[in-house]
Amino acid sequence: MTKPTRPLTYREAGVDIEKGDALVEAIKPLARSTLREGCVGDLGGFGALFEVPKRFRDPILVSGTDGVGTKLKLAIDLGRHDSIGIDLVAMCANDVLAQGAEPLFFLDYFATGKLSLATAKSVVAGVAEGCRQAGAALIGGETAEMPGMYAEGDYDLAGFCVGVVERDRILDAAHVAPGDAVIGLGSSGPHSNGYSLIRRIIADRESDLGTTLSGKTLAQHLLAPTRIYVKPILALLDALPVHAAAHITGGGLPGNLVRVLPDGTEARLHQASWEWPPIFDWLRDAGGIESDEMYRTFNCGIGLALVVPGSATAEAVRLLAGAGETVRVIGEIGSSRDRPRVVIDD
Repeated sequence: MTKPTRPLTYREAGVDIEKGDALVEAIKPLARSTLREGCVGDLGGFGALFEVPKRFRDPILVSGTDGVGTKLKLAIDLGRHDSIGIDLVAMCANDVLAQGAEPLFFLDYFATGKLSLATAKSVVAGVAEGCRQAGAALIGGETAEMPGMYAEGDYDLAGFCVGVVERDRILDAAHVAPGDAVIGLGSSGPHSNGYSLIRRIIADRESDLGTTLSGKTLAQHLLAPTRIYVKPILALLDALPVHAAAHITGGGLPGNLVRVLPDGTEARLHQASWEWPPIFDWLRDAGGIESDEMYRTFNCGIGLALVVPGSATAEAVRLLAGAGETVRVIGEIGSSRDRPRVVIDD
């Protein structure tokens, strides 16, 4: 074996420890801006500490983990790193919210081949903003610099969220029954799902992402951050009975709403009860996508669906609209002899 002419360093192998340490220092103020009840300690420990707030009588922890899919590739290609962190938080926080849980804390994982301080800080700034919107504390994370694992300029993200709910307030299928109403909350666009198909449509059409669509560029529509529904929904849960909630992600309305339906029921949704945002019309027309494929790939304008008692419908709509949400009654729960299903009529 030939001996090296001089000692090698980790930096020469492609990992810059000093730059990683500098990133930690740069993001500490961002993390502190998300502090909330229950936080213990600061960034930098081997594990992140958090105390379940004492106001909970019989707390059950709810956890979720997710990424942002190939929307991340579009953000990288366009050099837009400032909001993808909001998407990361939203995909996790909205999931724990769907079981009635209040998000408590969040951790992120950022991996890249060569660390760019500017890019990483921009991403984490978005994560911090998402945490503020969700009311969750950013209490830790990991930055991994792995030469040879990623193409130049590429990075990957994963997020982890823990929330808490009182045992007797967990949302699931147990209370859903015929006669309940289905309420839809508007999305900000495709959120973080269906982007492999979106990128295929863009490539096939050689689309100009600067093209204007309803006053915004195509890029702005596609990179609009996922809406975080935490604060208005938690307020609604304190005010009214809610039987179930479904975060509309991959699988669309049919694939997600069915997860909160008990045996012997079906959700009957009425397509005419809400309008698709213009980006979905563009995707349908540009890709020649049939309606069934649109509904099982995209949220088609509904980012969160709630099942509420029929008697609470009007008040739920009023409260959510007053909180700034675009809200529509999009269907009802009926009986079915088959397994639970979602039916979307014309």
